[in-house]
Amino acid sequence: MFFPPSSGERRENREIREVKAKEICAQCSVSVECLDYALEIREPHGIWGGLNEFERHELLAMPPLISR
Repeated sequence: MFFPPSSGERRENREIREVKAKEICAQCSVSVECLDYALEIREPHGIWGGLNEFERHELLAMPPLISR
């Protein structure tokens, strides 16, 4: 559920699988740590901390916030 199958996957099936995985992540007590780890190691696959690989890539591409 958290990673795509080794064979191809239809878009509809991917969306269903990701929604289920993200629902589990939303209930998880370590989702922040999980996401931090995935971002740190640049994990290229699967759902980590409630985000898929494309969402993590977009997050990493954002400019850092400047604190004052």
